[in-house]
Amino acid sequence: MLESGDAAALSANESLGRRLRELRMQSGLSLRALARSLDISASAVSQIETGVMVPSVNRLIAIVTALGVPLSAAFEAPGAESAAASTTATLGDRLAGLADEPVEGDGYVISRAGRVPDMNLESGVVYRRLSPGPVPGLEIFESTYPAGSTGSAHGDLIRHDGFEIGSISSGTLTITFEGEDVTLSAGDSITFPATRPHRLSNRSGESCVAVWLIVHS
Repeated sequence: MLESGDAAALSANESLGRRLRELRMQSGLSLRALARSLDISASAVSQIETGVMVPSVNRLIAIVTALGVPLSAAFEAPGAESAAASTTATLGDRLAGLADEPVEGDGYVISRAGRVPDMNLESGVVYRRLSPGPVPGLEIFESTYPAGSTGSAHGDLIRHDGFEIGSISSGTLTITFEGEDVTLSAGDSITFPATRPHRLSNRSGESCVAVWLIVHS
């Protein structure tokens, strides 16, 4: 378990890498087994876990999918106990996912501004968790795609568990399905099963901000 000061001293990349390593070890998967499931080298997985390499959006989703955890689990600081690990926690504890989260009554959680750091991924894509902590069956994020950025450096389509609901706050975003591109502008929204292969990219000259809700069955 890292002390709070140690966690703060970590770079964002190192923090994400250590958290992914913790989640892998909790799942019981070896580094090589995870690499095989992702169809990448064990060296690439190691570089992600040490913070040397920053994963793309698609790669990060593929990792948490292979580990059987929600994307929100990757936002927790290294050493944080998984909210799903305890079956005796109160609803407030489960929603918070963190021992030091202030809870003034069972059933609600408050997270103050700046407590959950942004996740900076490959191509400059930034993910920000909007919920105070892990919520069973639901994930909500804000994503920022800089001009010309994409969720996958290699053009791969991704699929994962759940159903996605997205709303574009500003800019334009293109969602590529197999054989079809759908471009959304500010005010547009979309829903689709996340099991359908897809990729997100910003082909415009301005940044795009979108809010995503992922519903798990």
